Amino acid sequence: MSVKLVLPWLLVLSLLTGCSSVSTRQVIPLDTFRHIYVEQRQADNNHLHLLLVAELQRLGRTASSGPLTMMPREADAVLTYNDRWEWDFKTYLIEMTIEVHTARTRKKLADGRYHQPSLKTKAPAAVIQELLGPLFGKK
Repeated sequence: MSVKLVLPWLLVLSLLTGCSSVSTRQVIPLDTFRHIYVEQRQADNNHLHLLLVAELQRLGRTASSGPLTMMPREADAVLTYNDRWEWDFKTYLIEMTIEVHTARTRKKLADGRYHQPSLKTKAPAAVIQELLGPLFGKK
């Protein structure tokens, strides 16, 4: 095979195999925080708050979501998130950040960030699993 034929294919493959970056950090262990309230963003047209609640429940927490004014009294912590979507032949989640705060004093407990700058993307549920697993999963 000639180099002229192989080089374009290598370029295309390198564009499709991009890497993702996930980082999480805890200020204190989150084991004692059992009821997590996910603050729903008004501009969340992708229903990420529902995916966050489902993953928290899968990890053994009691979780609910809605506007901050509807937070239940029993909530221990509040999870907030920001998401950024791109469109390159399809719409995909390119970046998501989360923060966990105490429910009453809003003291920061943990945060996480996902970033994937390529077209080979993960489903939002998989991204959320990667972000919440290290923070709320079993050690």
